[in-house]
Amino acid sequence: MKWRISMTIKQISVFLENKSGRLAEVLDTLGGENIKINALTIADTSDFGILRLIVNNFQKAVDALKVKGFTVNITEVIAVSTPNQAGSFAKVLRTLSNETISIEYMYAFKAENSAIIILRPDSIDLALNVLKKHKFSLLSTDDLQNL
Repeated sequence: MKWRISMTIKQISVFLENKSGRLAEVLDTLGGENIKINALTIADTSDFGILRLIVNNFQKAVDALKVKGFTVNITEVIAVSTPNQAGSFAKVLRTLSNETISIEYMYAFKAENSAIIILRPDSIDLALNVLKKHKFSLLSTDDLQNL
């Protein structure tokens, strides 16, 4: 897969069985390798969960998790910085929706003076073009490290 280094973020997804201590094992593994977590979310069902992470050392994290036997998947996501104001997320999503771009999932976190949205659209390239055209602030992996 060709990575768009400056325009997308590499996200690690880890498949987890829903059993006590499994999430702690992932976090202990990353902590033991001095890997910092920039953002995370977990989606779960009664039987399993998917932990999605953005970390400061992508390859080291993937390698460490695989050594410990975790099932790891890598996906591209988009990070958008918005003002930390009511309606900011809606503006981004409405812009994408107006171009018939669907969002598979998203999560967000507050940075110092802004809010950061992590998006997984159904079309990365189209979403990037639309967001650039509308002058939204796209973040790189390096940008996330410096928040």
